[in-house]
Amino acid sequence: MDYQKILDSIQSELSVLPHTGKVASYIPELAQVESEKLGMHLYSINSEHYSFGDSNELFSIQSISKVFALTLAMSLVEDKDIFKRVDVEPSGDPFNSLVQLEYENGIPRNPFINAGALVICDILISILKDPRKDFLEFIHKITGNKTININTKVYESEKAYSHRNAALLNLMKSFGNITNNLETVLDFYIYQCAIAMSCKDLSTAFMIYANAGKTLNNQKIISFQKTKRINAIMQTCGFYDEAGEFSFRVGLPGKSGVGGGISAIHPGQYAVTVWSPPLNPKGNSELGMHALEELTTLTGFSIF
Repeated sequence: MDYQKILDSIQSELSVLPHTGKVASYIPELAQVESEKLGMHLYSINSEHYSFGDSNELFSIQSISKVFALTLAMSLVEDKDIFKRVDVEPSGDPFNSLVQLEYENGIPRNPFINAGALVICDILISILKDPRKDFLEFIHKITGNKTININTKVYESEKAYSHRNAALLNLMKSFGNITNNLETVLDFYIYQCAIAMSCKDLSTAFMIYANAGKTLNNQKIISFQKTKRINAIMQTCGFYDEAGEFSFRVGLPGKSGVGGGISAIHPGQYAVTVWSPPLNPKGNSELGMHALEELTTLTGFSIF
């Protein structure tokens, strides 16, 4: 498969594609990112890298971090102890919905909406000696890049506008589904979202989901069975209330973030990340969705 030729074709198509997406503004620092930024990086199972555009530029990974948090939690805790506190069903509602949480007695629908990710943070805080340090070291381990860190400006900006996530925490605390200090949990969640990575970094990290839980240098991160479960949750819940649309158009497990990134995998084939900051009304990168739809069209295969 000539992946570079395919990526070059995608870049050409995106350059003339009309789009109406808007850069996320509810976190003020994200609104400062140039809307014209566009990069894509594909890391194939044979260790080859293919890319175009701003694929090496760092950006805030935001909700893509939820996949890494879940992976770390599942590598340390029995599944039954995690999934009695957070479900694995698509939400069908916005990622920060309070209404659904109220109806379902403080049990979030899945680990990739904000409420579910906050529960995962609570679990990790209970078992990690130094959650911030340990989480960042986990990112270093799966990327092989020890320079990855948080974007302090994004962290501070997000922390100043975290009222709705604080409300989600308080609501879950009232149902007994949060055990640690609310400020500590919220801070850890914001810290994860503010990590800055490139398309290349994210594709390298996501290779473990394409390679049965192992890095390409054969370092085992998580079991095949748990990798399969994480991929299933990405497939059904990785795009807020647009997961069905992404499956329909693209047909790969993946996860998006409001920083404009989307990472996806084809098991046994590749991990790929695309970054374009303008978002569609559902909070997913508009051009990123197009790019990945074109990738599975031009390669001729998805997981379906």
